[in-house]
Amino acid sequence: MYVRGVSDRRYRWVVLAAGTLAQASFSASSVGLPALGPALKSHYGLTLGETGVVLGAIGIGMLFTLLPWGLVADRVDERWVIATGLTGAAAFLALASTTHGFATVTASLVGVGALGASVNAASGRAIMAWFPASELGTALGIRQTAIPIGGSLGVLLPVLASAGGTRLAFLFLAGACVTGAAVAAVFVRGGSGSEDDVGDVSRPLRDPRMWLLGTGAGLYLTAQIGITGFVVLFLHEHRHVSIHAAAALFATINVLAIAARIGSGRISDRLGSRLRPLRRIGIALALSTAGVAATTDAPLGIVILLFLVAGVLSMAWNGLAYAAAAEAAGATRTGAALGFQQTLLGVVVAAAPPTVAAVAAHSWRLAFGLAAAGPAVGVLILQRVKEPARRPARTRGTSASLPAAHRTPD
Repeated sequence: MYVRGVSDRRYRWVVLAAGTLAQASFSASSVGLPALGPALKSHYGLTLGETGVVLGAIGIGMLFTLLPWGLVADRVDERWVIATGLTGAAAFLALASTTHGFATVTASLVGVGALGASVNAASGRAIMAWFPASELGTALGIRQTAIPIGGSLGVLLPVLASAGGTRLAFLFLAGACVTGAAVAAVFVRGGSGSEDDVGDVSRPLRDPRMWLLGTGAGLYLTAQIGITGFVVLFLHEHRHVSIHAAAALFATINVLAIAARIGSGRISDRLGSRLRPLRRIGIALALSTAGVAATTDAPLGIVILLFLVAGVLSMAWNGLAYAAAAEAAGATRTGAALGFQQTLLGVVVAAAPPTVAAVAAHSWRLAFGLAAAGPAVGVLILQRVKEPARRPARTRGTSASLPAAHRTPD
């Protein structure tokens, strides 16, 4: 039994807040970095294509480690998985602050992604240990606000770069990761596993639903990356908007996406479905991104409005896909399932920035049109996925331990 502990119902919000903050600390780099795009392009003397590679470097690093980190999270206390990875990411960001060339900054950011990817599956797994299925959409929707929260910090990066160059901006991001690591180590408590209770961790990899869900949702990312990854560069270089004003729009998209993620999660809980709202968002996202492609040279007010709508929609769906994957896999394979899904998404995260940049070098309209095609195809793939069975609430006997609670014999 539990003694000297805060109740499960109360402490779960602490775990949710800590997991969200830990994810946000890494998302400041993985999502917020595009706001630094013009400064990186100028400081390192990059072409547009090389800038796309640098912006995609963190995603490339994540691609190779998301699944391994997920497997580790199924066996090791989640807080140490998160803290170890974020500390390593901070070290590579500090290294990036000392670089002077395209190759070295790219390699450093690949290292950031490889280590920071620890937080993706581990924080979600920890949170799932505390919330029943009837509240899981909302809980993971809140957790997924970490991405736009971190992204909204991107508005600070051009300011920091103006004051102290890219070195200061990278050091700020390193400090964010160190903070996230400390918070996770102190406050995160999850459903720590062992080899005896994890079960067949390869099962998610052999489940056709997981492949369809990961591939369909992953294609939504072409729109997210096309819009949020290049809005600052597009507005600054093509429409001659100041860097700070373009970064402010980028931050606004991320702030509004916070409400969108929570709202989509609550709706999915009420509907008892993750996939229905996920598909509807995909349709709206494809249409709005196509609208951006069609109006690249329209009056600036129209362009900004469409970027805002498409940008918010592009970040509204992630929690739904996250919850669907976790519920489909079951509690003992959550880390493996989330790591696998995030790996499939990571293929797009790694490939999309340089691809969009290469196409944009010839035509921004074509680049955004390509981005719009992703969610359109993704919706068709997700039509083939059956709704996962709802995950039963975790019983007290298998609940995660509380920080001030200890098990004693009955």
